[in-house]
Amino acid sequence: MLDYLGYIASLIVLISLLMSSIKKLRWINLVGALLFGTYGFLIQSLPTGFMNLGIALIDIYYLVQMYRQKDYLRVLKIEESKEYLKSFMEYYKQDIDKYAKIENIDFTDSAVKFFVLRNMNPAGLFVADKYDKETLEIKLDYVIPQFRDFKIGNFVFESQKEDLQEQGYNRYIVFTDNIDHIKYVEKMGFSLSKVNSKDCYVMNI
Repeated sequence: MLDYLGYIASLIVLISLLMSSIKKLRWINLVGALLFGTYGFLIQSLPTGFMNLGIALIDIYYLVQMYRQKDYLRVLKIEESKEYLKSFMEYYKQDIDKYAKIENIDFTDSAVKFFVLRNMNPAGLFVADKYDKETLEIKLDYVIPQFRDFKIGNFVFESQKEDLQEQGYNRYIVFTDNIDHIKYVEKMGFSLSKVNSKDCYVMNI
């Protein structure tokens, strides 16, 4: 049984190294280190036990720093210059295509389009078209992998309320059948609905 504990701990540590999000990496690595440390003490290998206890303490320290850190978030509207936008889309195309087809996004005529900066790093891209007089259809709500902790999503939907309401919009609509995307929009507060007999997700602005 102790060998199985060691194998499981090793597997968890290995999985942690596959995480693109630093926060997820730290959490999973913390679990792996605690298990590995326990394994080390149980087999009376003090170097293994103390080393992994140290790793666990380091993970805890950085997790506390992450949760204490106040990120600077702001919107940067996409103006006429599209050069950076083009480079951004090309660089993240493979990842973006998991959630939305780039060829279906019309950046020229989009009603709302902006980058989201996190600590002055371009961390997300939001694009929405006018669906009807009072509705915005979200075509792209993308966050680069290392910043996927819902902070940007919460910021976008809260910070844009007043501006969009002044423009006459009162709800967002999303058409998606991507399971990961559905989990995200539900986390953001969208509800399953039907529009023109099509399944969609809707949230009031």
